[in-house]
Amino acid sequence: MTNTNYIEIIGLIAAFLTTAAFVPQAYKTWKTKDVSGLSLPMFSMFTVGILMWFTYGVLTNSLPIILANAVTGILSIMLLVFKIKYNNR
Repeated sequence: MTNTNYIEIIGLIAAFLTTAAFVPQAYKTWKTKDVSGLSLPMFSMFTVGILMWFTYGVLTNSLPIILANAVTGILSIMLLVFKIKYNNR
């Protein structure tokens, strides 16, 4: 394997781990509808940052960055929608 392959593997593992870490929070929020622990300003900034990382990944043709931020972006948008929808319950 070349160094590039090892670097890509490290990136894919990092992408998987950071994205997978988000899944339990999204699932718990979806099931319980409890958004009291979520900060709207933080998730808003986080989501914009994720979308910018996704754009960067597309522009640089980086598969790990594209994959991680596509999935994390979807989960983050879901949490933002939950926060807005369930905030007053």
